[in-house]
Amino acid sequence: MVSNEQRRRQLAREKYLRQQQRRETARRKARQRNVVIASVLAVVLAGGGAVAATGALSGNDKDKKDDAAASGTPSAAPTSKAPDPCAKEAKAVADKKPKKMSWKKEPAVTIDKSASYTMRLQTTCGDISIAMDAGKAPHTVNSFNFLAGKGFFDHTKCHRLVNSQIYVLQCGDPQGTGMGGPGYTIPDENLKDSSLKGGTYPAGTVAMANQYNPQTKQGRNTGGSQFFLVYQDSQLPPDYTPFGTVDKAGMKVLKKIAAAGAAPADQTMNTAPNASVVINKATVTAS
Repeated sequence: MVSNEQRRRQLAREKYLRQQQRRETARRKARQRNVVIASVLAVVLAGGGAVAATGALSGNDKDKKDDAAASGTPSAAPTSKAPDPCAKEAKAVADKKPKKMSWKKEPAVTIDKSASYTMRLQTTCGDISIAMDAGKAPHTVNSFNFLAGKGFFDHTKCHRLVNSQIYVLQCGDPQGTGMGGPGYTIPDENLKDSSLKGGTYPAGTVAMANQYNPQTKQGRNTGGSQFFLVYQDSQLPPDYTPFGTVDKAGMKVLKKIAAAGAAPADQTMNTAPNASVVINKATVTAS
């Protein structure tokens, strides 16, 4: 028969083991990156041999291990205490939550590849219209047409702002954590687009997040629903599907969001925008 003392010790040990398991899980998640700027990428500047650290862009709904670049631990992006320019609008829709949706496979491509498609993001900070190129990125545009039609992006927040070395706002995750996605993946497209000359994604570019790791060369064709909007020219390798361009009015909205700065990095190195950017409604139209 087990004595009370032995039982007490057994329960104490089980509690200790559970605590250790939770801590290890937390450490593992901290090492894993399913956010748009997920790993550190060493960028060798041409001619000078200098190395700058910038974020590799990733985002998916599956946990995948993040292998850090040889340059070491990244430093957090500069933060700002600028007031939230979208607080009033965000407060008005705070009770609205995104729907939980998931699909096992990519939807069949049904769009007209010769048509012009526009995605309109009605956000708490203003409207952002994106002209999408169905001819160069048919799988990507088709996926956005499908997801927007289902209301997948409605009431989702843009969860990351990077304002150092690369300049992007990331959206498209219904969880708002960088961990969410539609349940399926889509292939990389248009990686040789002429707009990406010189290793730069120009301001106004809208591109897909993915799980590609430039060090291991693993993670191609892992786009989901997360995407990033470039508000200032950003040096990045051509690993992220460019599929759209923000209109002039939308760029003003992006600049307003960027001007409010980013919050300090959390344990996963995510830097949320200080502006409360919520997509109230996303629609796609063809012309």
